[in-house]
Amino acid sequence: MRDKLNCVVVGATGMVGQRFLTLLDSHPYFTVTGVAASSRSAGRPYREVVEGRWKMSTPIPEAVADMIIMDAANIEEVGSKCDFIFCAVDMPKDEIKALEEAYAKAEIPVISNNSANRWTSDVPMVIPEINASHLEVIESQRKRLGTKRGFIAVKPNCSIQSYVPALTPLRKYGIKQVLVTTYQAISGAGKNFETWPEMVDNVIPYIGGEEEKSEKEPLRIWGEVRGGTIVPAEDPQISTQCIRVPVSDGHTAAVFVSFENTPPRETILEEWKNFRGLPQMLDLPSAPEQFITYFEEDNRPQAKLDRDLYKGMGVSVGRLREDSIFDYKFVGLSHNTLRGAAGGAVLIAELLFRQGYLD
Repeated sequence: MRDKLNCVVVGATGMVGQRFLTLLDSHPYFTVTGVAASSRSAGRPYREVVEGRWKMSTPIPEAVADMIIMDAANIEEVGSKCDFIFCAVDMPKDEIKALEEAYAKAEIPVISNNSANRWTSDVPMVIPEINASHLEVIESQRKRLGTKRGFIAVKPNCSIQSYVPALTPLRKYGIKQVLVTTYQAISGAGKNFETWPEMVDNVIPYIGGEEEKSEKEPLRIWGEVRGGTIVPAEDPQISTQCIRVPVSDGHTAAVFVSFENTPPRETILEEWKNFRGLPQMLDLPSAPEQFITYFEEDNRPQAKLDRDLYKGMGVSVGRLREDSIFDYKFVGLSHNTLRGAAGGAVLIAELLFRQGYLD
């Protein structure tokens, strides 16, 4: 295993692509050796293309500012620059699926922020602290693709990371039903208040496709690898509503849960406190020291105060209390473009690197 690998960010001009570049600047495992985007941007310096469109609070990393953008469709050129790619393109799903598979077949591993391959049965969709074991399905995927190195791994929807981590250590008590309402930041739509003034002083009670993802993706995360595919869990029942709110970053979830064997409140708090995954055990660079942090204050977690916990990679929980219909209710929070998007994908790449999948 080499000390550092070279990577290209494909879809580098969008908000998630920009976030990738800031996270990868001076990364201990990976070096960005190229940026790629649509043919409209190809052939021009990165700094020039994102001028007036840079949405990060930190400046464009100098290491990539003057890179000439490659055409994302030119797989041979992109592949000549890297050992693997991060993919965050904005295209129709069928085109994304075809593009990612073409990269994989060209022996270029793909770590994707996109949803196109989340339900491909031999593509692992991973929250590294929860279902790192799903990476073993890559062997079957490579057989299907006819590759030795190439494969696709994806991160799940950003909104589920505000509540799935908190529910995961409680599954041993037989979770029966889950009701969730997510309050999702505008950066989840690739927007800020300057580009989406309609969101100021407003709430929109609909996000296309989000509720289906929020109800089904947790079951795939909690599934198991069987016969070379990932078989989703059959329970619990999950019902969600997803609402866009005037918050820049941070998805909040109001969660209600019922159990077969209801644990005491103190037991739930201990489960959250002690929940560690492989990223913590391996001390991966992007892993939060504490995966789940519980706040005792009645008015926490708050997006503005807590979304950047552990550099935006920690999950916050608060207001755990008994409910009159369900057994318990609580509030969760995660940073949607860090833990929920680029940061989550970088953490997956770090785990793949340490486990030898990127060799």
